Amino acid sequence: MARAVSAGVLAWRRRAGGPEFLLVHPGGPYWAKKDEAGWSIPKGLVDEGEDGWAAAQREFAEELGQPIAGEPVALSPCPTPGGKLILAWLVEADLEVSEVRSNDVEIEWPQGSGRRARFPEVDRAAYFDAKTALWKVHKGQKPILAEAVERLNS
Repeated sequence: MARAVSAGVLAWRRRAGGPEFLLVHPGGPYWAKKDEAGWSIPKGLVDEGEDGWAAAQREFAEELGQPIAGEPVALSPCPTPGGKLILAWLVEADLEVSEVRSNDVEIEWPQGSGRRARFPEVDRAAYFDAKTALWKVHKGQKPILAEAVERLNS
């Protein structure tokens, strides 16, 4: 069985205090009260035969409701504890993210009930300084953010 591969964009913007990184918060009741390690880079599964950067751009647009433009810089592939591989690109982009227009996902809720409900895939997005972003991002994505911080600081 092939390993699942996700592709995503870590957008960043310049600020006087240093770079800020764009993270998204998953929608739905499971994530509603999770903040620490509850945020993510906008990402999703790469379709069979799909180019990774193209998948990252598609997922970004689906989760934020706007395209990503800019010069992509490939970061190191990141294996997650769950066995997925994340391909990520660093892109400088100062975007307006106060209103996210995400696609919806359907999940069983409450879990084990057999009932299906629809929720936005992403309920909010925000830029964070490096220290805050490292606290907020999923533990499996910390290496992506750490590499981006290192590259931008060098």
